[in-house]
Amino acid sequence: MTDLYDDDGNYISRTSRKKECDETLELGEKILALTKDELSQINMDDELQHAFEEGQRIKSHGALKRQKHYIAKLMRGRDIEPLAAQLNLVLHKDDIHSAAFKRMEKWRDTLIADGDKGINAFLQEYPHADRHHMRQLVRNIANEKKNNKPPASFRAIFKYIREVVDQSYNIDENGL
Repeated sequence: MTDLYDDDGNYISRTSRKKECDETLELGEKILALTKDELSQINMDDELQHAFEEGQRIKSHGALKRQKHYIAKLMRGRDIEPLAAQLNLVLHKDDIHSAAFKRMEKWRDTLIADGDKGINAFLQEYPHADRHHMRQLVRNIANEKKNNKPPASFRAIFKYIREVVDQSYNIDENGL
C-alpha cells in the first residue's frame, strides 16, 4: 500500500490505492458470506482458507470486522483475479445450468421442427452423436403426435441430447 508507483513507473494516486483496497475487502466479504460447501469449491492457499474459515466462525461484530480486514490484507499480497472468477462461478452456477438446459431444449425443438436438416446441424456441433438413433426418435415423435399418444419419445430425445452434450463436455474437459 505504500508503493507510490506501479511496475511501469506510473504514479498511483492515493484514491486509486484506496479504491483497490476497498474492492479487495468487498471481494473478501462476498467470499466470507458463502456457505462452507461453497467455500470449499474455491481454490486458495491454506493461510487464506484458514482465515476465511475463522471469519465464518466469528460472531462478534468487532472481531468480524477485524477478521475481514485481515483477510483483505492477506488478499492484497496475492493475485485476486482467480478468486473473483471462482466466486463468480460459484454464485452463478445455477445460471450456467439453466442456460445449458435452454440450449438443449432449443436443440430438441430444432430437431423436431427441421428433421434431417436439424439433425445435420446437431451432428456438426456434436459429431459423436448417433444419427440413426436421432432419426428414429424424431420419427417416433411425429407418430406420437399423429396418434395422440403420450410424449415418451419427446422426453427420450431430450434425454439423449443431454447425454450427448454431457459426453461432449466430458470429452472437452478431459481432452479425450
